[in-house]
Amino acid sequence: MVDWLKEAQARQDDLLADLTSILEIPSERATEHGTSDYPLGPGPAKALAKMLAIGERDGFVTKNVENVAGRIQYGAGSEIFGLLGHMDVVPAGPGWVTDPFKPVIKDGNLIARGSSDDKGPAMAAYYALKIIKELELPVNKQIHYIFGTDEESEWVGIDRYLEVEPTPDFGFSPDAEFPIINGEKGIASFKVTFKPELATAGSRELSHFQSGIRANMVPQTAVAIVKGHDLDQLGTALTTFAAENDLIADAEIQDEQVSLTLTGKGAHAQEPRDGVNAGTYLALFLSQQALDPAGQQYVQTISQWLHLDSRGAKLGIAHTDELMGELTASPDIFAYEAGQGGTVLINVRYPQGTNAELINQQIEQQINAANVTCQIEGHAQEPHYVSGEDPLVKTLLAVYERQTGQPGHEQVIGGGTYGRILKRGVAFGAQFPGQPNVMHQANEFMPIADIIKATAIYAEAIYELVRP
Repeated sequence: MVDWLKEAQARQDDLLADLTSILEIPSERATEHGTSDYPLGPGPAKALAKMLAIGERDGFVTKNVENVAGRIQYGAGSEIFGLLGHMDVVPAGPGWVTDPFKPVIKDGNLIARGSSDDKGPAMAAYYALKIIKELELPVNKQIHYIFGTDEESEWVGIDRYLEVEPTPDFGFSPDAEFPIINGEKGIASFKVTFKPELATAGSRELSHFQSGIRANMVPQTAVAIVKGHDLDQLGTALTTFAAENDLIADAEIQDEQVSLTLTGKGAHAQEPRDGVNAGTYLALFLSQQALDPAGQQYVQTISQWLHLDSRGAKLGIAHTDELMGELTASPDIFAYEAGQGGTVLINVRYPQGTNAELINQQIEQQINAANVTCQIEGHAQEPHYVSGEDPLVKTLLAVYERQTGQPGHEQVIGGGTYGRILKRGVAFGAQFPGQPNVMHQANEFMPIADIIKATAIYAEAIYELVRP
């Protein structure tokens, strides 16, 4: 009998040192800085290389796949068990009290971008594998710990890996919640485009509107520039509006224009209600002002069809499934320039029973404007589900129950993990029940005690799945 928690605790200092070295690397995808060697930008590639170097140091076999993905390998056998993590992070964004890439420990929490999504859990799973190796426990399967480098965007890395390397037979991703995630909604983004066909002249002209940094993040700040008359009044009105809606406002007048800024609360787009969408609130405020026809259409459409509509009812896309629950809709990236038109990117997490093509049609039909179109942006992912009767799910839940004393149960989420790339793939931890979901938020953190507890759970779970 192995005391898994004791083994994890004995390695805590080493684990935190290795984790810190990974967290210190800003690894958001940055294709604008990509090269032939680093197609997704240098940050993700550096984080991947560091993780693989840790594996090599500890005697594992490693492989780097074109600097966009890689694996740490152990064991032998005809079947492949896969662990699926990612080394990229979403951009830090505003609102941090500490440097997001200089990890600090406060009140038992490790604070840094990526601490909970996904570098902290990924390192916990690595140390779980390391425990099995160092204890020389017998295994009868190959274990491939696979790392992608743009899980937070287009999955180029993991898709390339699967093109040139063997696909695991089954496995899990340490990138979500305990007790288990054995179902994931479909995910698709929809780009609503406003063609520049309306007039931009008026007593007040919307010159610029911008909010959001990633399709899977509720935008925390929004900025608009308005030109014209009575700009002092506009700034005062924004301050009143912000106070009434628990937002933070700022207005700066310069050269016959006013820059208006609203600050809300960022969150993971899988549950828009966890955030306060600065983009839709600023559009709501501006829709109540007298603007030029093109600018008025842009903000009016947002306020009418997208503001406080996390379930897509106003858009006409609402859908609920008994197994997977409600569809969620989160408008996350806004861009408008006078004379050039504008766009809004809506991130939708949808259950089985609908599809991306139908949702796209419904959005376009609901907005119903001659100069407004809608199209699917990027790759759409279908809903994914592994039965609760599958031995993989049963084994993981049994381990969770043994180590925590808490009952296990199935869960379906709106988040997307690498678990869905395998027919028998799930997500397993590392956020424990009752802990706040701070993924994609400013001041992201993970309790150190939870990292160590997750390491123990992962170690036992991996061993139960690969033992003779």
